[in-house]
Amino acid sequence: MSPLEVTAGARTGTGVPEPGIDYTAVFQAVPSPMLVMTPDLVMVDANEAYLRISGRSREDLVGRNVFEVFPDNPADLEASGTRNLRASLERVLATGLRDSMALQKYDVEAPGRPGEFEERYWSPVNAPVIGPDGRVVLIVHRVEEVTALVRQLKAHHPWERPGRALTHEEQMAADLLTRAEELQEVNQQLREAHARERRVALSLQQAMLPSIPEARSTTAAVRYLPAASALNVCGDWYDLHDLTPELTAVAVGDVVGHGLEAAGVMGQLHAALSAAVRATRDPARALETLDQYAATIDGALATTAVQTLVDRTRLTVRYSSAGHPPPVLVHPDGTAVTLDAATDPPLGSRPEPAARPGAVTAYRPGSVLTLYTDGLIERRGEDIDTGLRRLVESLVRHRSLAPEHLVDAVLADLGEGEGAGGDDTALVVVRL
Repeated sequence: MSPLEVTAGARTGTGVPEPGIDYTAVFQAVPSPMLVMTPDLVMVDANEAYLRISGRSREDLVGRNVFEVFPDNPADLEASGTRNLRASLERVLATGLRDSMALQKYDVEAPGRPGEFEERYWSPVNAPVIGPDGRVVLIVHRVEEVTALVRQLKAHHPWERPGRALTHEEQMAADLLTRAEELQEVNQQLREAHARERRVALSLQQAMLPSIPEARSTTAAVRYLPAASALNVCGDWYDLHDLTPELTAVAVGDVVGHGLEAAGVMGQLHAALSAAVRATRDPARALETLDQYAATIDGALATTAVQTLVDRTRLTVRYSSAGHPPPVLVHPDGTAVTLDAATDPPLGSRPEPAARPGAVTAYRPGSVLTLYTDGLIERRGEDIDTGLRRLVESLVRHRSLAPEHLVDAVLADLGEGEGAGGDDTALVVVRL
């Protein structure tokens, strides 16, 4: 089994490489120079980039100790390249952790000219390959040559003696160059991790948010649009369910924060508010209960929510808001009302529990009730009232459409679409 097959097997924990991937070709294609060593510091492979910068063939390297092929320059009495590299490799073997070295002056013997050394500067990183038993089975030595940069830095001081040591500032500049390349790799790993978190959070969101009841499918519609960013997702929720044939509860909420943590908090608050309104059949009392519950949950502070209760017998909408943008009620004649007469601070804002305000408004059959989260109306550099007016105008203009077509028209008017905004958007429309 080749060293690269050992590497693949160690990575999967199976002792055999994953099928369908030619790890030897991958290794050779990596643009960064890389050398593979055993724990005894015997070289077992090198990629094409490493062979180019070292001026050696694979036969020159494989099977030999790294310091036998790359000794210190005997003419440089201050040479410390081998000592520093050995110390780094020993740290990797002892800890099983990656070790990034500072800029190193490590002269290399010129190929075909024995005893003649060329001044070279490197930025090395040494990484372990862990076997199934938890031990280091290989060391990957990755280097970036910065000789050209060092020479350029020295050229700014031509009066200095040849071969002088780098100043502290020059060494920092060379180190920063190579560390910036490492940060690019880390950033890519973070982007991939955020993408994975986003997929998990969205799956969690979809599992917790309700579908429209069959009996309401022709009179109600909902949309949830996740934010474009992998970081800004899964703080919003909505709820719509019939308590009785005459009473329908509709709510939306918005958790501060993003990602999996926000999705978890959202799930708890969504379930709690749904249970509270079923028990109390009063939006204000339901939010009072949720306020007390939110105080026990990490990450729930400053959550906003609005709960409404539609009574088809009395033709009324009762509502209460905890710091949330107001629902909009549009009557059949185009008259629009923002339900903002019962607005209180967000959840967890008070040191002691307090009664939440409630309000009630009448509606006429055929009216449209709309609840939403702030991602629908907020725009960078724009007053939120401007976005609210835009929403009201769109609802009035499209009020005669069926709910499914109405939500799409509103989203089109407000420039929203899958991944278009900088924040989540939840939208619920109910024909009364």
